[in-house]
Amino acid sequence: MPAAQHDALTPRLIGSPVWDDRMVHEAGIPVFDTPLVSVGGGFGSFTLVDVLRICGVPTSSIRVVSNSDTPWQTWEYLTRVSQLPPQERIRSDAGARPDNIWGFPSYALHEALQDRSPRLLWHVLVEPLLTDFFSPRAATVFATVKREADRIAYWDMLVKGQVRMVRRRAGGGYFTLFTPPAGTGPGRRVACRSRYVHLAVGYPGLKFLEDLQCFREEYDDYHRVVNAYEPHEHVYEFLKTRPGTVVVRGAGIVASRVLQRLMDDRERYGLQTQIVHLFRTFVAGPHGAGPWMRRDGGDGWAYQAFTFPKSAFGGQLKERFRQARGEERTALYKTVGGTTTPKLRRWQEQLRQGRAGGWYRPLQATVHKVEPTPDGRLASFTSSADGVSGRHVSDFVIDCTGLEADMPEHRVLADLLEHGGARRNGAGRLTVGESFEVTGTENGDGVLYASGAATAGNHFPAVDSFLGMQTAALDIAADLARRGFCARLTSARSVGQWLRWAAGRPPV
Repeated sequence: MPAAQHDALTPRLIGSPVWDDRMVHEAGIPVFDTPLVSVGGGFGSFTLVDVLRICGVPTSSIRVVSNSDTPWQTWEYLTRVSQLPPQERIRSDAGARPDNIWGFPSYALHEALQDRSPRLLWHVLVEPLLTDFFSPRAATVFATVKREADRIAYWDMLVKGQVRMVRRRAGGGYFTLFTPPAGTGPGRRVACRSRYVHLAVGYPGLKFLEDLQCFREEYDDYHRVVNAYEPHEHVYEFLKTRPGTVVVRGAGIVASRVLQRLMDDRERYGLQTQIVHLFRTFVAGPHGAGPWMRRDGGDGWAYQAFTFPKSAFGGQLKERFRQARGEERTALYKTVGGTTTPKLRRWQEQLRQGRAGGWYRPLQATVHKVEPTPDGRLASFTSSADGVSGRHVSDFVIDCTGLEADMPEHRVLADLLEHGGARRNGAGRLTVGESFEVTGTENGDGVLYASGAATAGNHFPAVDSFLGMQTAALDIAADLARRGFCARLTSARSVGQWLRWAAGRPPV
């Protein structure tokens, strides 16, 4: 019987943490071989592939399995729906370039040359005292990553498909099982047999506040209660047609972007939008444990230019994380992590105007439930720290609390925890070693690596950032070089490869 009629997961495969070649063959699942597979296809996969190509690995030795057409596809979607369209500036340092592991020229110099604007160079020289920190436009990131993807022949390594699971292979290495798009593969399921696997699957999914999730499920209303990471342009379009009230919940970068969009529209179109901003934790001023761990804050917000302090990327804080263990590392992660947003001058002025005009009302409150009102609006029932109850009526509620769903909500991660030997760390994410190898998943001479959001809470704090992904990629590549998979990134190789990068020539 043809393999396409058999290529299904058998009970034996599902229940076995280790697969041998015969089991897969008997299930009728087609198998192809490649030395290394990266699962995800976003920036995490791209940065590792980029470093490995710079280290001399040919495209024939790497496959990226993803349901995304480009490395920036998911990130572009998330930035767009969370009110960061291509021409807006993202929260990232000028030297954090996914397309350029050397960070030179920086995005500031790149945009200054592109726009013929010396002002951008001055901006970087006087930041953050006289100006806000420079950050690149989202469109600049898309364009430069595409250029690098073309240069390293990323498209030759991309295999379209939805990854289902990664299982250890008898004798060493792994099987990565995925479902290719209908009509494009030899069967409904295909297995890639490899010595190395890299997971860069991003966040498991959206995390809704419990009361908002209950409301959506009970009333089947996905129109008035929305998450900032899902399409919600209808909210802003509605407010252009009549005066309305929006409840915003959250205190991070996404909340600040949603507020800025509401305030920009109010100013641009002369709207009468009212904004109620509910803070779960209200930051009244600078805060932190001791003089060296204090963070600026005020008016409800905790301010920080980037997701983590700069020393977390390559200074004293990075070393403290590396040396800390167990509960000490977990406590340190909670201290320096948390929800923050940049303190941008224009946005601060908008908030001041809103508070003075009474149309922006920041409140500290705990929301107990959300219910529909008889006139088709929403009522948020709250209580404050002093026990005072409140009822806030609005046309929409926007949840800006972020992408923090639990790992079992992601199919590949859940299977890895159940069958692959992976373990959780103190932050609830994958435990990894100093080379970002997933602890407990070793198999003979095979290694399973991970990077990105799924590895938060380990020895390196800033994993969910451009620089963090590149740090992980460099550490993984160094470990692979020790295992003989690729060349070491020596000073001579680095200089030579940068020259090739600058000239737009493929790596060798």
